[in-house]
Amino acid sequence: MDQHKLYNTIRLMTEQNLGTEEELICHVLENIIRHEAIPVKGGRIWKLDPPSMSYRLALQMGDVEQIGRDFRLKIEDYPLFLQLPQKGTIVQDETNQYLREHGITVYSATGVGEKVHLGGHVVFPYVIAINGDYLPEDMTYALNIIGSVLTSALQSRRIESKAKLLEADLDKAREIQKSILPEHELSFHAYDIYGISIPDRVVGGDFFDYLDTAEDSDRLGVVIGDAASKGLSAAAQALYVSGALRMGIEYQTKMNSYIGKINRLVNKTFSPEQFISLFYLELTTSEKGLVFYVNAGHSHPMLLRRKDDEVERLKATGQIIGPFPGEKYRIEFTTMDRGDILLLFTDGITEAFDDNKEMYGDERLERKLRSLKDRSPKEISQLILEEVQLHNRLVEYSDDKTLVVIKKAR
Repeated sequence: MDQHKLYNTIRLMTEQNLGTEEELICHVLENIIRHEAIPVKGGRIWKLDPPSMSYRLALQMGDVEQIGRDFRLKIEDYPLFLQLPQKGTIVQDETNQYLREHGITVYSATGVGEKVHLGGHVVFPYVIAINGDYLPEDMTYALNIIGSVLTSALQSRRIESKAKLLEADLDKAREIQKSILPEHELSFHAYDIYGISIPDRVVGGDFFDYLDTAEDSDRLGVVIGDAASKGLSAAAQALYVSGALRMGIEYQTKMNSYIGKINRLVNKTFSPEQFISLFYLELTTSEKGLVFYVNAGHSHPMLLRRKDDEVERLKATGQIIGPFPGEKYRIEFTTMDRGDILLLFTDGITEAFDDNKEMYGDERLERKLRSLKDRSPKEISQLILEEVQLHNRLVEYSDDKTLVVIKKAR
């Protein structure tokens, strides 16, 4: 028997669009029985039943007397089941009296599927058994090929199934995360604002938001945050904090008290290593351009003064959110004149590496901001992000990247 030809034949069988695992195994067994080079009369599929420590007859076919439905073979009474993981296929005389009475005298057994641990033993989830008047020993080569191809096919099916479920979950996560981000562009009295967030993976831990209340149209909250973890866990934390901020804005009166409550909530909900940095500011309608803010361990925003082209940094007024539930956050304020630009960003911007392991850095970001001072917030955001992405393009490791640009335009 040409083993390579048999391998390709069985592989093509497994690639057909069949339903369940048992239907696939059944299809292959049916073709084995029909195969002219394999001298068999009939075959059976035995399926592992872990609670009863036995194999249940799942299906039989061919020229054999019908065995009782759901007939079982106890593993402890059938040592062959424990030998299959080492040998793959075994050919021997039938010892079970009931099966002998039903015309099975010589049979082969082939393990199929990913091996599982059960009661201190390693066993196959399925066993294909075939019987005939005489089964040559060298037939084990062919049956081992069949078992290997089927096992590979079942593994591929499960991986594909998990991948589809994961893809569906990631699609949902992506849509949920998109839902917590506001529209990019916003105008508030004298201020024009533009924000953008690019996750490193399908979902990320960066977020930004614009927060207002129906009761107070004279202030607008703007927040940017960065969860320390990566991927789905970071996205979950970002979603949680963003939701808490949106809910809390309706009730808070003092900004530091508001952020303090968020800090205690995160401390109770997440482990200490799952912290988040956060910068929260409130724009007002004040003619002096008053801006109040709390910086909870976040990258220091850059405030570019139009009149002298100098950049001020809005430093931390408290520790990161999460690990320190008793932290007291301090409110600071600054002012913005016409033409001033406030740039909020996450560390994925300044800590973006190139292939020489050189960071994009704060100084380069300051220079870029100065060169764009006559542009709109949208243009500033997009051109900075474009340059950072080019800097970071050849590097395997990267991080989420988020920018919010606020310009006092009027």
